[in-house]
Amino acid sequence: MSDHYETIVTLEHAGTAFVLVVLVEALGSTPQDAGAKMIVTTAGRHSGTVGGGRVEAQAITFAQEHLTATGPDATKPRFVNWSLKADVGMTCGGSVKFYFEPHPARDAVWPIAIFGAGHIVQALVPVLLPLPCSITVCDSRPEWLEQLPHAANLRVVHQENPSDLVSTLAAHTFMLCMTKGHATDRPILQRALAEREFPFIAVIGSDAKAAVLRRELLATGLAPERVAKFHCPAGLDFGTNHPHEIALSIAAQLLSERDRLAKPTT
Repeated sequence: MSDHYETIVTLEHAGTAFVLVVLVEALGSTPQDAGAKMIVTTAGRHSGTVGGGRVEAQAITFAQEHLTATGPDATKPRFVNWSLKADVGMTCGGSVKFYFEPHPARDAVWPIAIFGAGHIVQALVPVLLPLPCSITVCDSRPEWLEQLPHAANLRVVHQENPSDLVSTLAAHTFMLCMTKGHATDRPILQRALAEREFPFIAVIGSDAKAAVLRRELLATGLAPERVAKFHCPAGLDFGTNHPHEIALSIAAQLLSERDRLAKPTT
C-alpha cells in the first residue's frame, strides 16, 4: 500500500494529471474485492488494478474522460454504480460501485536532491523547507539522517550506495553533492553527468577539489563539456565558512539558478 501512495506523491510532484479509482463496493460475482485501487493517467492505467477485463477497461475509459472534461464539475470526485451485465456487458451477475477522484495537472514542484546529511545540510534543509519544493536527502549514515526535521515535503533516504538513487530522480531535479568527502561525492557526480541531464548540479568543496574532480572525471572518458556542467564550490561567493552562512549561500544559488532557468529565452 505504501508503494501505491508513493506513486501518487511522485505523480503530483511531477505535475502529472491522474485519477485515483477505488472499488468501494462489489456485489455478487465481481472480478475484484472492494478496496482495490488503480491510478489512471491520460496514457491509460498507470498502476494498480480493479479487476482487469471489461470492467477495468470501462473504468479506465471513464477516468480518462474525467481527465479531459472541462467546466466547473471537471475536478469534482464522482461515484458510479454499474451493473456488470447491463452496463459493462459481462455475462456474470453482480454490480460494482467506483469512486473516481481526479487530480488535475499542476506546475511541477521544484525537486531538490541533496546527497549527504552533515552539518551544512542540517543547516540548509530548514532554510529550503518553507519554499515550494520537494527535498530528498540521501546518506549512508542513519545517525545523520535521523537529525533532520520532519516535513511533508522532505524525503529521507538511507542508502549504502547513494549513487544508485541518481537514476530515480526526476529530470528537472536540482542536485547537490554534499557527502562526507571527495571519494563519496565523485561516484554520485559521475553517474549524474554520464547518465542524466539535470538542470543544476553543485558540489560542496573548494576550487582545488573542483580541479581534482574534473581531472578524475575526464580520466573516466567523460566529455569535457559534460565535466564542465557542475558548480564547485557550491554556493554564491559571500559569507564565512560558518555552516549556516554556507547554507544561506547555497540556498541563494539554488534560487538564482531556478529563476534564471525559468526565464523565457529570446
